[in-house]
Amino acid sequence: MQTAADAGDAATLLAAVPAGRRVALVDPRFVGHVHALRLGLTDPRFPAATVPGALTALPEARGALLRALHRTTAAVGAGAPVVEPDADPAPEDRTVPGRIAVALEAEGTAVQRPALGSLVAAVPTDPEQRAAAEAGLASVDDEAVRLRTAVKAHDGFFTTYCISPYSRYIARWCARRNLTPNQVTTASLITALIAAGGAATGTRGGYVAAGILLLVSFVLDCTDGQLARYSLQYSTMGAWLDATFDRAKEYAYYAGLAIGAVRGGDDVWVLALGAMVLQACRHVVDFSFNEANHDAVANTSPTAALSDKLDNVGWTVWVRRMIVLPIGERWAMIAVLTALTTPRIVFYALLIGCSLAACYTTAGRLLRSLTRRASRTDRAARALADLADSGPLAQAVAKVAPGLPGAFTAPAVALLGTLVMIGGALFLPYGSPLTVAAAAVYVVLSGLAVARPLKGALDWLVPPFFRAAEYVTILVLAARSDVPHAVPAAFGLVSAVAYHHYDTVYRIRGGTGAPPQWLVRTIGGHEGRTALVVVLAAVLTHTSGFTTALTALAVAVALVVLVESIRFWVSSSAPAVHDEGELA
Repeated sequence: MQTAADAGDAATLLAAVPAGRRVALVDPRFVGHVHALRLGLTDPRFPAATVPGALTALPEARGALLRALHRTTAAVGAGAPVVEPDADPAPEDRTVPGRIAVALEAEGTAVQRPALGSLVAAVPTDPEQRAAAEAGLASVDDEAVRLRTAVKAHDGFFTTYCISPYSRYIARWCARRNLTPNQVTTASLITALIAAGGAATGTRGGYVAAGILLLVSFVLDCTDGQLARYSLQYSTMGAWLDATFDRAKEYAYYAGLAIGAVRGGDDVWVLALGAMVLQACRHVVDFSFNEANHDAVANTSPTAALSDKLDNVGWTVWVRRMIVLPIGERWAMIAVLTALTTPRIVFYALLIGCSLAACYTTAGRLLRSLTRRASRTDRAARALADLADSGPLAQAVAKVAPGLPGAFTAPAVALLGTLVMIGGALFLPYGSPLTVAAAAVYVVLSGLAVARPLKGALDWLVPPFFRAAEYVTILVLAARSDVPHAVPAAFGLVSAVAYHHYDTVYRIRGGTGAPPQWLVRTIGGHEGRTALVVVLAAVLTHTSGFTTALTALAVAVALVVLVESIRFWVSSSAPAVHDEGELA
């Protein structure tokens, strides 16, 4: 830390700081909470940020900061106003950091102004203002605010009332020992894998231990985000690890339950894979709808207005959050049922609960889409096309086929293809050439569905239909094959493909775009993989070769997507992201 005599001296000192470092300017008259400065000066998600009396800039905004500082110094020296003559600047914009923030914004550099809530950050100019600021400083417990805002503002009932009241203190304990959110995330994964191992024993003691460890894993899962908010350790990779590890933990636990059930004489692999497929399809409905409406304009949906009204009625908020069976409620249900019942009952409860949740959320999204007058952007259409995961076959059809007219044509064609594919796998003779013909029809319809930009009101349904077609076809064919271990092999294949689809979502969310086209082409796209599994089932009918082929395909897909995904996220220059905590 260095002290500057004036703005010109500050510019000289800043210019001497190495280019790769963050810099900050703080008015010497500043009075405020340490956490207010922490929010304004240490958050890595924003190139520039300010609170009253302080300003920070990351390396990418350093050049703009120096230019703004020089302009501000010149303007002050010449007696010229920094803001427009008819403007009425806020008190904080009259300080040097405040003036520079205004100059940065005038140049086009976004400056984050974090909401401070009850925290104090001020630059008093007389004894009366200083006394008022110091009184406010003494009346608010800085640490209590920091702990409270470490908790997510919007979370499920179970997480809010059964986990967060104490997990925030675990987060503080971790922060004081210099543990990082990624380390806590990894600890959560390891704990869940041990829980899956306990479930795989097939013993009552193993099930009880698995249920307890699963809850411990969830506590750590909440703690990592709270630690990130408490210590402002946000990162793109951290958000990706948190999200992907959640899926890895849940699917590994499903596999552990299935293995334990088999040891007890009850094969529930089909139920385990069904639960995974249902959960993945639920998520892609959420992802696809959100991306389609991420930047929609002219949103006038009365359904959304009703939802906003219900958000102001306390009990309806919690009921609606519990109906969707979020991760907290879901894991609590799985943990308790594992300890007290059998894996079959666990999966029945999951399938019923997730089905009801899927019906509720999808119905709401359909109503919003049908009643919303909105124009969807090219960005939304691109995101939906990426989420569709169309491979070379569908892309070839889309290039030569004319785009079909009609506002609801794309989802209708995608639904038709999905019904043809799943119906063929379910009802046609297993291994029949007719099933291969159904796969060929699915490929053609998949291409027709994406031949035009996905800007229709219900076009967000196209990716979920494709996910259902691929995942359910793999499940049905493996279950109907009557080949030993075919369903576990299919579980591995769907896990690998689902990882690719989740990775696509997190890349889009991070603002870096979807995985490269060579990756999509290499693993065939949804229609290519579906057709390949159908052909393998026809060629390797009722032989152990089908299990071997599914296993080999799962390993190949997993290797390709994992290597590229890890390479991307380790070297990614995407901006840091994380969920926000509650306002102070």
